[in-house]
Amino acid sequence: MTEKLLQYLWNFKIFKHFDFKDIEGNSVEIIDFGKWNTNSGPDFLAAKIKINHITFLGNIELHVKSSDWIFHNHSLDPNYLNIILHVVFQSDCDIDELRKRNIPTLELKDYIDEKILWKYEKLISGNQFIPCENIFDPKKLPFNFHEENIVKKLDEKSAELEENLRHYKNNFEAVFFHSLAYSFGLKVNAFIFKQIAESIDFSIILKIRQNQTQLEALFFGMSGWLEKPQDERMKIWKREFDFIKVKFNISDLKIHPKFLRLRPPNFPTIRLSQLANLYFQHQNLFSKVILAENTDAIYTIFNSVQASEYWDDHFNFGKVSTVDQPKVLTKDFIELIILNTILPLKYTYHKYQNEAITDELIHFYKSINPEKNSIVDDWKKLGIPFKNSLETQSLIYHFKNSCEEKNCLNCGIGFKILKDSSNVR
Repeated sequence: MTEKLLQYLWNFKIFKHFDFKDIEGNSVEIIDFGKWNTNSGPDFLAAKIKINHITFLGNIELHVKSSDWIFHNHSLDPNYLNIILHVVFQSDCDIDELRKRNIPTLELKDYIDEKILWKYEKLISGNQFIPCENIFDPKKLPFNFHEENIVKKLDEKSAELEENLRHYKNNFEAVFFHSLAYSFGLKVNAFIFKQIAESIDFSIILKIRQNQTQLEALFFGMSGWLEKPQDERMKIWKREFDFIKVKFNISDLKIHPKFLRLRPPNFPTIRLSQLANLYFQHQNLFSKVILAENTDAIYTIFNSVQASEYWDDHFNFGKVSTVDQPKVLTKDFIELIILNTILPLKYTYHKYQNEAITDELIHFYKSINPEKNSIVDDWKKLGIPFKNSLETQSLIYHFKNSCEEKNCLNCGIGFKILKDSSNVR
């Protein structure tokens, strides 16, 4: 038994019966179990109980053992002066302070089905892909499970974006640029690309975006790649970067992207060139994305993006490749950008003015193909078919935030598993 599980059982009223008696044998009627308090202070607030025909209003504190009241130093804390009931799994000692204040103690050990404790222990002690893998039934996912996960994910992403917006004085275009850079960097260079983007005042991007060569020169120069030019094209980029650096008083800071463990099409040279081309082609990129009503409109924006001509037969500087073809954005890559950058941005931008934005974005998710990765593959092995990215994004999010953390008490699936073990009022 853990205190968290005890709070969970109390909150959802998962007991064999409700004919409670305190350790003195007095009948305890729980009129209102109280509101679960996840902050500091008593565990349940604004509760209501009746003992010996007298009704009490106040807070309830839960512990695994009675003695935890002493170990947690509640006697010295004024937040616990309005306690009306001390609820414990096991009463291992009398608390003189509570007895003098006529605060009853309710022991729950005999009111909890042992199957629940057994199931919970089994859930958190296993090493399988998800804790409930051996009893998981894909047909019993809670109603609106995927939609709820997506909304949670969007809220978390939105909180990050709003923090960045506060830092950049509500400049959505700048924050969008930083987020795009992060996505273009993929896992290996995501934070490095974001550092590069944040090191450049976005007003500079606005001033030079009509010149693709200068945009590339800025990105390549900030990456420290132009110090020793190896061919004529590099000399042009270096000359442009030196000019931009002086004109806009850019610092000497160099942030070096990585090539290790990347396939050539994902080399940072290619991705930064493509990012430069995106801003060169679309002078009002932010507005176009915000106004896009469906994924086709977004595909139209990104489909024409490609690295500059130099990269047709190069993946790195000064090294001609046997592969000679335009380096365009694949559909899979565009979909990653939509999922990881554009949809959270649209949600953040619209959520205070457009009540229907959540439903609109759900349609976006449903129109994008399911992702392919190891987490999705493991869910498939449990019998879940995927039709779209709403489902894959939902279960990737759920795995990382619930299953991987063994946070079964805050999981809709885990709740159903524990609930099925007993009568719930």
